Amino acid sequence: MRTSPSIVPAGDDQTVYLVKDDLGRLGAVWREADAETTDLETVIADLMAGEYSDPVRIIAFNTAERWSEDVSEDVAREIQHRCNLQLTDVPSYLQEFVDRHAAQDMRQFSMRLV
Repeated sequence: MRTSPSIVPAGDDQTVYLVKDDLGRLGAVWREADAETTDLETVIADLMAGEYSDPVRIIAFNTAERWSEDVSEDVAREIQHRCNLQLTDVPSYLQEFVDRHAAQDMRQFSMRLV
């Protein structure tokens, strides 16, 4: 009996993160990414640098382990956490994403003195 070959590349056991970005009139797209820049740290750095127009959702998947998951909440919390540590506001281009996905208790906790 003949079996189909696996679609999972051998030795390629890594988690990939892709960003769904809303391009306005052009619609929402899964942004193209270099295979070497789909790790979590690079995606967060790119989000914070404004590389995405209007991020809607972030999906992680690992084909070798056969799973996928919406990690938008985790990423939004991490962005909020990093901004809190730096005592800065969430960048305006990420505010809607963080508001939509981060838990209420993770919102900016610093108070401005006037």
